[in-house]
Parts: sequence; C-alpha cells; structure tokens
Amino acid sequence: MKHWTLDDIDWGAFDASKVDPELLKVTKAASMVEFNAGDYATYLGEVFHDDPEFQAAAVEWAAEESQHGRALAKWSKLADPGFDFDACFARFAEAIELPTGIDASVRGSRTGELIARCIVEVGTSSYYTAIADATEEPVLKQICHNIAADEVRHFALFRRTMDKYQPRERLNLLMRLRVAIGRLAEADDDELSYAYYAANHADKEAYDNVRHGRAYRCRAYACYRHRHVRRMVAMMFKAVGLKPTGWLSRLIARLCYIAMRQRARRLAAGGV
Repeated sequence: MKHWTLDDIDWGAFDASKVDPELLKVTKAASMVEFNAGDYATYLGEVFHDDPEFQAAAVEWAAEESQHGRALAKWSKLADPGFDFDACFARFAEAIELPTGIDASVRGSRTGELIARCIVEVGTSSYYTAIADATEEPVLKQICHNIAADEVRHFALFRRTMDKYQPRERLNLLMRLRVAIGRLAEADDDELSYAYYAANHADKEAYDNVRHGRAYRCRAYACYRHRHVRRMVAMMFKAVGLKPTGWLSRLIARLCYIAMRQRARRLAAGGV
C-alpha cells in the first residue's frame, strides 16, 4: 500500500484561529525528534549488521519517521511563521548524540533492542493520537492521525523481528520487563527536554534540563485521556509477552493515568 506523503495533507484547510499555542510548543519539539531518525537507522544497521532484511526495513522506517518531522515542521511554520526549523534542528542535533560505531545493542541483546523500539512506537502512537484528539486545528489533526497509524505499523515491524530473535536469545519475562521499564524511564532524558528548549527558548535563555523538561511534560501530559493510556499499556504488555487485556492491564493503565494527571497538575501549578 502506498505510504502517504506531504502532498496528501490538506494544507489549505489550516485554520490559524484553532491553533493552541501550548500544543504548538510540543509540536515544534516533536518535529525535531522525528526528523532525527536517520541516526537511529544507522545505529540499528550496525546492531543488525548481518540481517539485511531488517536493515532495509530500518532504512524505510527512518524515512517515514523523518517525513513525520517534515510534516510537523511545515505545520509549525504555518502556525508560527517565525519558526526556523533548520536553525533549531541544527542546534538540537549538535547537542544530542546517538550511539553509532558499535556492533551490539546498548540493551544487551537484539531482542532487548527490539523491545525498546516497540516501547518507543507504542508511546509515540499514543502520543500523536492524544494530540490529534486534543487539537481542534484540522491539519494538525490529520497529520497526527497519519503519524499514529504509521507508529502502529512500526510497532508491528519491530514486534515481528523480535519474535525472530527471542527464540535464539531467550530473554525471560524479568529481563524483558527490565528493558521495557528502562526505556520508559528514558522518556525523561535530555532528548525531549532539549528538543523543547531548542524549538522554543534557545534564543532567550540557557538550557536547564529540569526546568525545560518539566515544561515539556506539563504540556504533553495534558493531552492524554484514559483511553490513550489504556491502549498504550495494552500494547506495552503485548511487547513484553504479557496478556494485553485483563484486570492487570486495566489496573496498571488506571494507575498510570492517575499518576500522569496528578503530575501534570503539579507541573502546571509550578508555573512551567
């Protein structure tokens, strides 16, 4: 099936009156993280150096991710004509370095690497679905629905590949959970907070990991509803080999949603 392109987006439907300035800030940040996928493809190519089929799939994956970045950047430019994506991305890319020049996964195994990739795709699919539901601007809504659908396909790609390596590497449930939880913890790392800073504040102030990270999370968490978290947790359970439906999945989703809403309120109260 033919993949969508920027020409498929109805740019003429853009409605400036429906742009949420807080969503605009996180969208600018997301455009840079998505566009940076080429370095991840290089890293995956090195980790899977003897798997040409997956290497080719990783290159295609990176091209689609980079297109996500271009679409979000173009929308951000419509919403804020002063947004200079090239300058912001150059600043971001200079500060954020991804691992390359290695032949083994930083996760300890190829199965672990693929679990981590699944967790990322689950998170981004849920995130863009949440933004699509939160925005009233029709072009951003279309872009985010397209991206969310892509991320579900990418999850399926990494999950199929994981199923090929797991019988060889035999990671037990505890090992799989450790990788997944570790990757979730990295959601608070420098990449997202610096992307937020580079897109919105770099010309005004020095970078502060804590302050700019809090500012990003406050705006991102506000988009989520319980249905987004429930779906996210179900897919994460599937990624590590747990039953994606059932009482445990529902309980974890409920607790995660409550924690996310409480944290969003605390961040907002803190004036970020």
